Parts: sequence; structure tokens; C-alpha cells
Amino acid sequence: MRKVAGVVLLLTALLSLIMVAFAWPATRAGVHDIPLAVAGPAPAAAQVVQQLEAKRPGAFDLRTVPDTAAAERLIRDREVYGAIDLTSGKPQVIVASAAGPAVAQALQQVAQALAPAPDGTVVRDLVPLPADDPRGAGLAAGALPLVLGGIAAAGLLTNLIVGAGRRIAGALAFAVTGGLALVAILQYWLGSLNGDYWLNSGVVALSIAATALTVLGLESLLGTAGLAIGAATMMLLGNPLSGLSSAPEMLPSGWGALGQYLPPGAAGSLLRSTAFFDGAGAGPHVLVLVAWAAAGLLLAGLAALRRRPAPVADADAKAALVTA
Repeated sequence: MRKVAGVVLLLTALLSLIMVAFAWPATRAGVHDIPLAVAGPAPAAAQVVQQLEAKRPGAFDLRTVPDTAAAERLIRDREVYGAIDLTSGKPQVIVASAAGPAVAQALQQVAQALAPAPDGTVVRDLVPLPADDPRGAGLAAGALPLVLGGIAAAGLLTNLIVGAGRRIAGALAFAVTGGLALVAILQYWLGSLNGDYWLNSGVVALSIAATALTVLGLESLLGTAGLAIGAATMMLLGNPLSGLSSAPEMLPSGWGALGQYLPPGAAGSLLRSTAFFDGAGAGPHVLVLVAWAAAGLLLAGLAALRRRPAPVADADAKAALVTA
């Protein structure tokens, strides 16, 4: 019965940890340092900046630009999530729902605050989500399969395949086929993605490879404990902190930035870039995923070197061993 009690307590602690990992970021989500442009004449732009900083301190990271074209360029380059355009006299709010529907909704609330009159402020969606999935539900729901795919691949390959080289080859092959399958579902069936199918598939394949190789590398070096550490890192940290269902800046301060250095967060941001923004801002996320994949290969290599039997120093030592 003491064993039963111990298992029950362990399961309760694990369940509580899972609840905290998934529920805490969601319940504490809010607007934090959202990059936002203000376009228009300098005096008018300064007045709006001052107004926003007074009403929503810490909510926005504001940048002023001279005209609409400059604001739109920043949005398409993924340097800002939206803009307040004052060039026509009446405020206009430009959003990009493809960059994050939750942020676009928050900016619409800003629009209402700027002009609470019956006609309100014009809101224009510069980079909208696909018509078949205007809320971005498919992309948000795809975060979990991306993580589970890499973890499941590492777990199955560890248990069914012998040899580090064959396991790595299996992980890479599965990353390719998994990427092709998942993007086909998201893009052609659910209509949740735009852009080039092959490029989007490459992003998902790189994401699966980064997760699977990392978990495989940890398992090769640390055994079952490494498998558990890798899976927990990707599932309990990477998935909730990915910001794929909202935006990294909407997570509790600092945690969203951390999530972008983990494979799920980097993959989600990279997929948004390739699907909706012609690859703008993709570079840092590619580097993160490649770094994780390389780290997994390095760990597997270290494990292989550690298991390799030490060579006999010289012929005399060999002879002594034969004699013995």
C-alpha cells in the first residue's frame, strides 16, 4: 500500500505540473510590449503615442513612421503587428490577423478607444488569415501534433530500432513524411495555410527533426531519464510557451521570448512567416531549429563515443592481454 500511495502522489504531482504548464500561460495572457507602428505627421503621431502610453502603459512597443507605406512595410516584414495610420486625418488601424488573431483583436479594441464615436475607426486587415479558417484555429491546433510527432518518433525509434545511426535515419525520414502529411492536411484540407506547400512542409519537417533528434540524443546519452527530460521540455515548456494560439508577446513577461528559443515556438513563428509573409523574419527561427537538431546529433555522437571500447595502447599491452 505504501507503493500505491507513492504512485498516487507522483501521478497527482505530475497532473498538477501539466495543469500549471498549460493553464498558467493561458490565464495570464495579455498585451505586453506588442510592436506597433504609428504613421503620420510627427505632432499627431506623438500625441497618439502619448495617449497610448498613458492609457495602456507597457502594452505596446511603439514606433513612429512618416506614412502608410512605411507602416505597411514594417507589418509585412514582421517587425510590427499592426499600425495606427493618421495620414488621412481620421485614425485608421491596420492589422495583420495572420501574424496573430489575438493581437489583431487587441488592436481593434485600441481602434475603438481612439474613436468611440458611432462611425468608429476604420480597421483594415493587411495580411488576413485564409477565408476557410478566419480564426486561425487549424494553425493553433497544429502546435500539439508538431510536438507529439517528434516525441513519438523518438520514443518508438528508441524501443523498436537498434543502433544510433538507424534511429537518426528513421527520425529524419519521418520528419520529411510527417511534414508533407501535416501540411497537406492544414493547407489543402482545412485551408489554414497559404504560401508554398513545399516550403511549409520543409518548416514542419525541420520542426519534427529538431524535436526528435534532441530527444533521441538525450536518450542516447542519459537513457530513459534523457527521454523523459526531452519529452517534458518539449511538451511542458515548448508547447505552452510557443505562442502559436496567440502571440509570444501575449504570454507572461519573458516566457514568450523563452518559448521562441524552443522548437515549438520557433516552428510556429517560422510557419507563419513562410505561409503568410513570404518568409519575412524567418532567419532567427531557422537558426533555432537547426541548433536544436545539431545539438541532438552532437549528443548522440557523444553517447556513441562513450560506448566505444578503448583501444589497446600498444603491442606489448595486446600481448599481455593474450597471455592473460
